[in-house]
Amino acid sequence: MASTVLRVRLVGGDRMDITFDDPDIHDDDKLVEHVISTLSEDSGVLRTRHGDRLVVLYGRGIAAVEVQPRGAVV
Repeated sequence: MASTVLRVRLVGGDRMDITFDDPDIHDDDKLVEHVISTLSEDSGVLRTRHGDRLVVLYGRGIAAVEVQPRGAVV
């Protein structure tokens, strides 16, 4: 199961760090591509976690998504 942390900036300017995982995807790069393609759809919805809370993201409310670094940042 692949898992990643996303920093999401909402259209209103707020930011939050959330965790997204998918038991059917085993590669981190494919997981990120899945997130991007889902949120780019008109009806794109992701079920994510913020701590112990379930957070549902709707693509139309997202201004930007940053993916956690996977190595040294130069």
